[in-house]
Formats: sequence, structure tokens, C-alpha cells
Amino acid sequence: MDQDDREYFRQILMEKRLEIQKDLGVVESHSMNTTSAESSGDLIYSDHMADMGSASMEREKAFLFASRDGAYLDQLDKAVQRLDDGTYGVCRVCDIEIPKARLEAVPTTKICVTCKELEAKEKAKRA
Repeated sequence: MDQDDREYFRQILMEKRLEIQKDLGVVESHSMNTTSAESSGDLIYSDHMADMGSASMEREKAFLFASRDGAYLDQLDKAVQRLDDGTYGVCRVCDIEIPKARLEAVPTTKICVTCKELEAKEKAKRA
């Protein structure tokens, strides 16, 4: 991978990283806006039980989204690290350069399509 390609993919990874950080900021500000009574489920009796369940479900969804985004942020950071150490864009299984189209589609990937398909077939056999 040449220097132009590395800078191109670094830009993609950094843009995705910024998007995820913004998403996490929205989730954090949303969770900061809930009162301690809401977050503990200690709502006043006039609130309807269905409303309490909905609020609880929304908090759960926000937590799951934040957890997923945090994991993706970690993948993005590791991809940037691979860019820095020169291993980005090389399949960890067959050691062949991953096509640019695959990296554009899944910039955090560590595996080429052929090896990914073989891996999926192996998992299906074991299941």
C-alpha cells in the first residue's frame, strides 16, 4: 500500500471515528439529562407503569448502542494502529493485500473476502 492509499484510509478511519464520538456524545448527554429518580426507576406513582417500562427500555437501548459504538471505536483505533505499523490492508490469514474496495466497504477489516468466506463456512460446519 502506497503513502497516498494510507492517507486515504486514515482519512476514512478518522471520519468514522469522529462520527462515533459524536454518537457517543449524544448518548452521554441524553443519559445526563435523566434524573436520578428516572435512572433508578424510582418514579412517582402518577407515572404510568408502561411509561416506566418504556423509559427503562430506552435506557437499555442507549446502553447497548453506546456499548456497540465503543467496540467499533476500539476497532477503528486498532485499524489506525495497523496503518502506523504497516500491517493495515494485509489479510491476517493469507498475508495477501486486501483489495481497496473491501477496505472501503469495511475499513476496519483484517481479513480478505476469500478468507472471510472460508471462515464463515468453517463456523457453519461447527454449528
